[in-house]
Amino acid sequence: MEKNKNKGSLWELFLVSSKLGLTSFGGPIAHLGYFFDEYVKKRKWISEKNYAELVALCQFLPGPASSQVGIGIGVMRARVIGGIVSFIGFTLPSVIALTLFAMMLKDIDINNAGWIHGLKIVAVAVIAQAIFGMAGKLAPDLKRKAIVLGGLVVTLLWQTAYSQIAVILISAIIGLFYYNKQKVSDEEEDFQFPLSRRFGAICLTLFFILLITLPIMKNVVTSPWFGIFDSFYRSGSLVFGGGHVVLPLLEKEFVPEGLVSKETFLAGYGATQAVPGPLFTFGAYLGAVMKGWTGGLLAAFAIFLPAFLLVFGTLPFWNLVRRHPKIKGALTGVNAAVVGILISAFYDPVWTSSILKPADFVVAALLFSLLMYWKLSPWIVVVIGGVGGILFL
Repeated sequence: MEKNKNKGSLWELFLVSSKLGLTSFGGPIAHLGYFFDEYVKKRKWISEKNYAELVALCQFLPGPASSQVGIGIGVMRARVIGGIVSFIGFTLPSVIALTLFAMMLKDIDINNAGWIHGLKIVAVAVIAQAIFGMAGKLAPDLKRKAIVLGGLVVTLLWQTAYSQIAVILISAIIGLFYYNKQKVSDEEEDFQFPLSRRFGAICLTLFFILLITLPIMKNVVTSPWFGIFDSFYRSGSLVFGGGHVVLPLLEKEFVPEGLVSKETFLAGYGATQAVPGPLFTFGAYLGAVMKGWTGGLLAAFAIFLPAFLLVFGTLPFWNLVRRHPKIKGALTGVNAAVVGILISAFYDPVWTSSILKPADFVVAALLFSLLMYWKLSPWIVVVIGGVGGILFL
């Protein structure tokens, strides 16, 4: 009887997830709150305990945590196809909105547009807020603050495609040695998902095969479409700590190569704050800027594909992983490093391209205060930033 109670129609799943995709403003932490109200309290599709376990798993994995939680709930309702339907409902509204925005920008001289400069300053305020929140939670002690500083120094002074990967790996090793005493009570219940370990192993294998072979094949396959897929897939595979951290990875993939200008890049990041849904849909915007709406769809598929493979791959093994203190210790180090990577991205390209004169700093301080202390929704701050850019900048 319990198994039947958890099943639902795909249409119902799509409608509920679409409603969340149209109304979930405020970033991944806010999304998890919306999910809790809808899936746990209102519909009782998942218990509070199992929801907390699912959130813990998705925080453990690289990728967009809120999207991965939505995928996991879809899997619990209707297996793999349910995870896909839940993801489409939650993600499609913002993909469409940002693709249309990218197409609109092609006919506008954004270099001298005041509202675009305002959106760039919005990005300063939003990322500064994210840094404050993440630093307090992920780096509360001196050792983790040292990891933050190391990640900042390395990624800012060694700006290559491999610096973030090196920082994440080194931080995981440090966490493995210094934070390996975390334990899970033996009394906790197992967390069950309707996926086999064989299916999970296949998904994890595919994840690593693509991550390793795509950069190698990129040197052989000359198609720009293949290069776009590779860049977005790797970016989606290496993001720990939430959607804001995807910024430095994507910036280093496309801006130095001249595929996307800094102004266009930061304008899109600002616009992403104004739409509901996951921050990873910023990839759809970049793809549409480079290759039109088909590029937007390809970029969205590529940047979210690792999230699917990791959720499908780890769900069957989660009961083993969550009880392993060394793995949890490594993740502790990685999470601290993410803060340093985000601060590095905050300085370059966000700060250096947006704060050019005292008036810019004043507007950024105002927007930051509205977010941090007055707790205004990000979409309201985006509107204020855009209007302020037209009137004052």
